[in-house]
Amino acid sequence: MSTAESNKTVVKDFIDGLFTKGDLGTVDTYLAEDFINHDPPFGVTPDREGMRTAGGMMRAAFPDWHSELHALIAEDDIVVERFTASGTHRGEVMGVPPTGRTISLPGINIFRLRDGLIVERWGLLDDLGFLKQLGAVPA
Repeated sequence: MSTAESNKTVVKDFIDGLFTKGDLGTVDTYLAEDFINHDPPFGVTPDREGMRTAGGMMRAAFPDWHSELHALIAEDDIVVERFTASGTHRGEVMGVPPTGRTISLPGINIFRLRDGLIVERWGLLDDLGFLKQLGAVPA
């Protein structure tokens, strides 16, 4: 298996483990100690613990949260993921009580890997669309 293919597997397993299965230990398995999140979601810290917090927050509010992979592209040490995540709003998130609605969050993530671990993430998520679906901001 090439390095690019191996890196794609790491990213896919990380996303599936943390966000679809809700395994917070996935952070320790797939993120390097010096991991930097250049675009931390929802105000979490830009490190491994921030990513663990984001995963826990999403699972608590959306117990069925899962990510649908649309594209996974790799070259050298970079992997790009285009996805839509979604789940049923069953718990409070960002001060918004549960609505019972299915909420979706499309996005693109760029990961850099070193020695089989994710060391950096850049992301573009539809945060505004997510907040509108929650009713946290006017539509």
